[in-house]
Amino acid sequence: MKKSNSLFRIKLLYAGFFLFFFILVCQLYVIQIVKGGGYEEKANNQYVNPQYIFNRGDIYFEDKNGKQISAGITRSGFQLTINPNLIENPKEVYAKLSAIIEIDKEDFFYRAEKDDTYEVIKKHIVDDDLSQQIKNLELKGVFLELDKWRFYPGDNLASHVLGFVGYNENSLEGIYGIEKYYNYLLNRKSKNLSINFFAEIFLNLNDVITGENLEKEGDIVLTIEPTVQDYLESVLEETSKKWNTDLAGGIIINPNDGEIYAMGVFPDFDPNNFSKAEKGVLFGNPLVENVYEMGSIIKALTIAIGLDTDVITAETTYNDTGTIVLNESRISNYDGKARGVVPVQEILNQSLNIGATFVEQEVGNELFAKYLLDLGFGEETGIDLPNETYGLVSNLKSSRDIEYATASFGQGIAMTPIETVKALSSLANGGLLITPHLTKEIKYGVMSSDKIYHASDKRIFKEETSKEISRMLSVVVDEALLGGTVKSDDYNIAAKTGTAQIAKEDGRGYYEDKYLHSFFGYFPATKPEFLIFLYIIDPKEVKYASHTLTNPFMDIFKFLSNYYEVVPDKNKL
Repeated sequence: MKKSNSLFRIKLLYAGFFLFFFILVCQLYVIQIVKGGGYEEKANNQYVNPQYIFNRGDIYFEDKNGKQISAGITRSGFQLTINPNLIENPKEVYAKLSAIIEIDKEDFFYRAEKDDTYEVIKKHIVDDDLSQQIKNLELKGVFLELDKWRFYPGDNLASHVLGFVGYNENSLEGIYGIEKYYNYLLNRKSKNLSINFFAEIFLNLNDVITGENLEKEGDIVLTIEPTVQDYLESVLEETSKKWNTDLAGGIIINPNDGEIYAMGVFPDFDPNNFSKAEKGVLFGNPLVENVYEMGSIIKALTIAIGLDTDVITAETTYNDTGTIVLNESRISNYDGKARGVVPVQEILNQSLNIGATFVEQEVGNELFAKYLLDLGFGEETGIDLPNETYGLVSNLKSSRDIEYATASFGQGIAMTPIETVKALSSLANGGLLITPHLTKEIKYGVMSSDKIYHASDKRIFKEETSKEISRMLSVVVDEALLGGTVKSDDYNIAAKTGTAQIAKEDGRGYYEDKYLHSFFGYFPATKPEFLIFLYIIDPKEVKYASHTLTNPFMDIFKFLSNYYEVVPDKNKL
């Protein structure tokens, strides 16, 4: 019995020793790595004036290998301030300061002559040598203060995703993008950077026990792959400039789980200097905030609905008359020409409005509308970006046949690009509805994080429907898109173009010379890994999307297939 007690005491002693050692190692890690910036800040405060210190959680991209890359961080440096009431000779002070650091002469004298005790002369000084030289001048009424600010290392990269930090009345907050959506997590309520390590552990332990993350402060890891994002943005810029568009946008998404690898808009802006953005540049994200009539890419959904309801097959034929009249309104093919008796495949190959109308009428107005609504048209997608709007689909509740007919080829109903991408992904992934999202992980601290996962469990189409529409859309690329000249020898690519008239601002009809061009495609079509969506607004001196967006799409396809080393799937459909 005594021997047993002795062994127990020894084991308890060892356990206590290892626990102490573990805590000591963790504490060293926290001091040197996690909280190192805080101690550095304390050191800086030994020779600068203390002040309100901006502090905020970090945002990261994640590359294809899982490496986290800074997207939005808090940068440290100094700012130069003066007390005008203490400066006796402004000219002398300016001469000495300007010999070390570039400052605005007119602004300096304006501030130096004010009857005030505090004026900021220069912000965001990151050069320690310059700061030391200023300190060594020992100028009366001149001060250095610790300065911290939001910094985006990628400059313009993913600017419409990230947004930026700005003043909301008297406080610095996220104004757009991820910065705004997750402001409650990124915002640091406490400015004391030296949080007690043991307190953090016990706070996290409490979260584990209760299952709650109340008033957490965290860092955000995005699904955005920076190399892919950079490539998409370069393509959008080149395309926009080539066709002199009002706007170009694009999304690259995993159609199986909704992770967005890239989301871009051109023209973009530098969130480090957003006040200097070109006139007319949108800070909000039109991919989630604006609605458009998408045109013929919606025909892919119409054909899928026809297949899913068994009213057509790929071999079904119909008589294409070129023009029909419904409710005293005329519907025509893009060229007004009749095709005669043709198979349904030609609706996709030649983008035939009369064919899409035929399929919609075979399905029936009520059932057709139900499919589109089930796909999420007219609803928010739930993407983790602020200010998301939803599509305008009141025509799907009309009593007039014409409204359903025009909806079948993407006119008369308007959707956000992200809403459209959500619906189109169901064609690629076996018929399931996804939740598009930009956040992969939320990191709360040393001991706690949440992995973000969105289940795709709402079925819209049968799996057989997904396979068949993918095959049919692959035929479009291999045989019809620019005459089959862009087909791949290695991959099955499913794709469709769209050219839509743009509605007038007053709601009275459409412009005769303004169009929205859209393009979506996914690959490998047998087991899709990537879905690409592109659109441009009002390209000049060109009418059809096949001429403006096919090559940009193919460039992105080639980049992705090489960058990710995607396994070829040709001849597997």
